[in-house]
Amino acid sequence: MKLWAIALCLLIACVSAQAATTVWQPTAGHTQVPIWPGVAPDLQPMPGPEYGETSKGLIASKTAFAEHNVSQPTMTVYSPTGKNTGAAVVVIPGGGFEILAMDLEGTEVCDWLTSRGITCVLLKYRVPGKPYDWHCDCRPHNHELSVPSLQDTQRTLRLVRFHAAQWHIDPHKIGVLGFSAGGYLVAEASTNFNHTLYAPIDAADKESSRPDFAVAVYPGHLVTDDGVFNTNVPVSHDTPPTFLVQAEDDYVDGVDQSLSYYIALKKAGVPAEMHLYAQGGHAFGLRHTKLPITDWPKLVDVWLRTIGVVTD
Repeated sequence: MKLWAIALCLLIACVSAQAATTVWQPTAGHTQVPIWPGVAPDLQPMPGPEYGETSKGLIASKTAFAEHNVSQPTMTVYSPTGKNTGAAVVVIPGGGFEILAMDLEGTEVCDWLTSRGITCVLLKYRVPGKPYDWHCDCRPHNHELSVPSLQDTQRTLRLVRFHAAQWHIDPHKIGVLGFSAGGYLVAEASTNFNHTLYAPIDAADKESSRPDFAVAVYPGHLVTDDGVFNTNVPVSHDTPPTFLVQAEDDYVDGVDQSLSYYIALKKAGVPAEMHLYAQGGHAFGLRHTKLPITDWPKLVDVWLRTIGVVTD
């Protein structure tokens, strides 16, 4: 079994023996909104209906919730709980392009962002990209875009920008934050915003899908199987300022992922900040432990002020 599959199994603690729970729903007062007015473009067949599972295993003394078979992507808007900074972040959970870690790398991130006056838009994107099979590698490969997931990400960024005035957001302060596979989507969205992936549907699609800033936490898929930087991530001077964090003992998405992306960003003259830690592994989310790496949100707080996204 490949490392990404092992990590996925660990994340949901091999919950095949557990009964499936209901489909993920946001907390009271928040509503999932479909991002496509009808069937999503390039929709792939799913191995079954959408469902969620709660892990048997624990991450930082808590269970994790995994959503499966997402064919109808949605976004959920979480408004700031403190003074509104005008900034917004589209949060992209990870899960190996097979599941979505909806609390560990989703709602818990929104709780942090909204407490700091930042609007959080949680994206539930399509997974898996093709019929699920434990014996196949269903991730994007060396020179493939994760097209359905990236379509969902681009559409969400455009919708947030289109509704910026309504949601009290500065349209020039809309970023992305993702984990693992979601971190790869952060890189794809940051470098493919001029790449038309679907036919425009409505006025929202006239908006730019370029993020104004980007945070990638233990990102994957940025280096090909032969150790070459993924050409599907065409870094240019127009790539937004980027923050990277990863652990040196991450044996799922190795530290070369962040290192290679950082080098490409610097060569292109893109402002970038990278933090590497000796320990932390993979899929720690925002859950605090004794390991210093779990203080990474504090570094993002400082970085957002450094690049002028947050000014108070």
